Amino acid sequence: MIPESFIHWAYHGRAELIQRQAMGEEVPSHEIFLGFTRHNPAVVSNGPEGLNASIKGVGYIPKPEYLQKTLDAYMEHIQRGWRDEYFKEGLNLLMQQIYGEGCKERIDFTRFGSLELALGHTWGNLKVNSAVTLLFYQPPEISYEIRGRAEIHEEGSVYHRLINAQHDVYHQPHVESWRNRPAYIFIIDEIYDNSATEEGFGSHIY
Repeated sequence: MIPESFIHWAYHGRAELIQRQAMGEEVPSHEIFLGFTRHNPAVVSNGPEGLNASIKGVGYIPKPEYLQKTLDAYMEHIQRGWRDEYFKEGLNLLMQQIYGEGCKERIDFTRFGSLELALGHTWGNLKVNSAVTLLFYQPPEISYEIRGRAEIHEEGSVYHRLINAQHDVYHQPHVESWRNRPAYIFIIDEIYDNSATEEGFGSHIY
């Protein structure tokens, strides 16, 4: 089982911030910036492009049996097009499908989803060598190191559509760009607590 201490930080902490925004609270900018450290690890890869680290957005995704239902809900929102309430409705949809009450049982905590928007060094490496490390850091002391493997999903994959849709649900809808935005599934093999705490300093917790 993925340690509850990591789930509490990475999932529940992000859910709380999204819920506050969805309810219309004016969240202070410093809390938003700190909260995004749960979403933007350094993704470390090695391969033809050399040893590389790149900051990328990652997010939790549903278990396989919930993928299509979640995708259908996303697409209904996206296909209605951009409108003034798009951003707010997207936050509410993320609460319904991923971060709200009762959603935890739907989530696959053994993996993260991400999009490849740059097609640069990380892309060149992971096409050849799937080994990957995700390094999270939240000042002043919290840090987690995830070691695992990357799967690449392109057009025709439900994961490709799901992860693109989960991105566009919150941002502007650009379905026409999905063919140029491959998706990653980062499968967690190990977790280290690298926090500057009594329990951290590289403790192997999973």
